[in-house]
Amino acid sequence: MEHLRGMPIVELISVTAVKCFALEHPESVELTEHGVPQNRCFALVDGEGSRLRSSLTSWPIVLRAGYDADAERLRIVFPDGTVIEESALGNAERVELTYADRPVQARVVTGAWEERLARMAGHPVRIVRPDVHGSVLSAPVTLISDGSLERLGREAGAAVDGRRFRMLFTLAGCRPHEEDEWEGRLLRIGEAVIRAGGPVDRCAMTTRDPDTGERDLDTLGLIKGYRGLSEGRTIDFGVYADIVRPGVVSVGDTVEPL
Repeated sequence: MEHLRGMPIVELISVTAVKCFALEHPESVELTEHGVPQNRCFALVDGEGSRLRSSLTSWPIVLRAGYDADAERLRIVFPDGTVIEESALGNAERVELTYADRPVQARVVTGAWEERLARMAGHPVRIVRPDVHGSVLSAPVTLISDGSLERLGREAGAAVDGRRFRMLFTLAGCRPHEEDEWEGRLLRIGEAVIRAGGPVDRCAMTTRDPDTGERDLDTLGLIKGYRGLSEGRTIDFGVYADIVRPGVVSVGDTVEPL
């Protein structure tokens, strides 16, 4: 595909099979009606079945996961190199979670990983699989631009690693917060078409180093300092988007407002 001169492009794609785990960066993904099939397919709950919030839980960020949808296998890689791979289908035990003020039905996916996860967390941890893929996301697509990251970096006095915001697509070739101007517009991104939505309300997860989970940057204070609070008293950075036409998106693809 020949890229259009002056158009923003996809610089980085970030996904993770288990919500809160370390990000993986494929060269291309397929956007379906509910998002990327290998993205946030599973979530973490405690022994009582309550979701583990990424803003309060840092230890999962050092874990990696792989999901083989064809074989229905989930693989977890621990920091010491131990790999545990078991069935991803889940069992009859069910839990109800709440994401974005809506109930999410899920089934428990048991495995030998539970004991090691509990040791890391200091309490029981279980993996669950939502019945509807994408239901643990506020929207199937999130966008953040290099221009916005560079603007934040000026406040921080150093470059800011965009991975700490855990967005699906990082775009290059944008003005600071240009993505905010796209709200309501259709965008062609690779083979897909999406509709840009509202801003992403940021949480304390963004203050953590994306590799270690340690708090190392007051992103919320910095963003609030130069952007202020929204009318809803939120600290916003990056935008959501919905999928209008599914398709493959690859690193280097253009992002064309329609």
